[in-house]
Amino acid sequence: SAWHVGWHSSGVMDKGEGSLIGVIGDEDTVTGFLLAGVGNVDVRRNTNFLVVDGKTTKKAIEDAFKDFTTREDIAVVLINQTVADQIRYLVDEHTAPVPAVLEVPSKDAPYDATKDSILSRVQHLLGVAE
Repeated sequence: SAWHVGWHSSGVMDKGEGSLIGVIGDEDTVTGFLLAGVGNVDVRRNTNFLVVDGKTTKKAIEDAFKDFTTREDIAVVLINQTVADQIRYLVDEHTAPVPAVLEVPSKDAPYDATKDSILSRVQHLLGVAE
């Protein structure tokens, strides 16, 4: 099936296939995106977000990442860079263009471009010295 992420002229994203944003991050990051309207709960009570705190296991993060990157209704996965560091091998393994995996900073940790796997791939493709 074809992926499509469309925008209406009103600026609202189509609710078709591949139109959701998945979010994995600290409470502030996830809450911010939920308040912006990205949250979704389907009929089977599956969500498109995971709040990661001190009690969240590495397996729970891995499971959410694997779920979000294989679901046909998710086009983009946003993940706090500090959380991505906990499952770096999985993030680096994900090379499919859709869903795009974007690492975002958290309020407690600034963005570190040297850890961003997508930025590294782009720099490599463009021949930019790292």
